Amino acid sequence: MTRVWKWNRPVTVREVLQDLQQERSIAYTTVMTVLDNLHQKGWVRREAEGRAYRYEAVSTRAAYAAALMNDAWSQSDNPAAALVAFFGMMSDEQRQALSDAVRIVQGPADSAPGDTGPHTGPHTAAPHTAPDTDGENPGSAQERGGR
Repeated sequence: MTRVWKWNRPVTVREVLQDLQQERSIAYTTVMTVLDNLHQKGWVRREAEGRAYRYEAVSTRAAYAAALMNDAWSQSDNPAAALVAFFGMMSDEQRQALSDAVRIVQGPADSAPGDTGPHTGPHTAAPHTAPDTDGENPGSAQERGGR
């Protein structure tokens, strides 16, 4: 995925292979299998171009990281303790980034508590991983009726 995100455009197996071979020896079939697995999992889409495919990321690296964090957090038997432990591992810079992200997700300071209206500010997290302004996070925005 790193190579696909790096170019930010559809890439072929051969392009990824040539890039990886600058660092280590790797077989064409290995790269092809990994890209096919990513396609099967829904992380990349592919389009035929002649006898080859061009692969393109379905989501951004930030959205991918957010989904991984959300999955790990949702599997915890004690989500609050997991968050406390996670925050304890963060550097000062990471805590500041978290604070900035919470401010963005919450929207303007003049929003009423529990306001569930549309939010127009920029969002840095994936829509399905960002909590609502009232602190709930029951599934994706589509599952919540577009909120």
